[in-house]
Amino acid sequence: MNLLFDYDGTVHDCIHIYAPAFRTAYETLTRRGYAPTRSYTDGEIGRWLGYNPREMWAQFQPDIPREVKEECEALIGTEMLRLLAEGGARLYPGAEGVLQTLKDAGHTLLLLSNCQSSYMRAHEQYFALGRFFTACYAAEDFSYHPKFEIFAEIRPNYPGEFAVIGDRAHDLEIAHRYGLPAIGAAYGYGAPGELAGAAAVLSDIADLPALLLRLTI
Repeated sequence: MNLLFDYDGTVHDCIHIYAPAFRTAYETLTRRGYAPTRSYTDGEIGRWLGYNPREMWAQFQPDIPREVKEECEALIGTEMLRLLAEGGARLYPGAEGVLQTLKDAGHTLLLLSNCQSSYMRAHEQYFALGRFFTACYAAEDFSYHPKFEIFAEIRPNYPGEFAVIGDRAHDLEIAHRYGLPAIGAAYGYGAPGELAGAAAVLSDIADLPALLLRLTI
């Protein structure tokens, strides 16, 4: 079976690098008078994880000038890459073992993330994701089209059945539109209700191999 994974919030516990990068960008906004001074908790920041950068800034600060949004978007990307290089990024505990188990079982593993291309390439290298994944796709390479549209482009490259694993509504939308089973990652950053309609929900990525075995019997 082809297993289409989300990355941030499903394989990668991205709050460790996203939260400090977000705060850096927000401090820039307050310093330049585009936003009031305030503190954001990790929980508040986490609700933006899973959105592509354009969607995030359009919802978070829709009224600031486009060039300022793009500057902050670039700043967050640069900061996350710096934190990754410094060893600040973490995959979820047990994720690497789970991915190896699934690959050894004959599944084709794919990544589709609402992220920048540079971010995906850096994570591929840092975590050696090619050990597990046949391909890693970044939404920026597809002009930040919705995930379900990107899936339509890549699906013909992989014959056979698909299942989708992710923590946000963007991931479940792929499954719903194409009649695929979806497995929700409840340990990620989705809001209550986002995983409604999933065939199953995980509280720990370590449970994924056994769950897939039950779903495919």
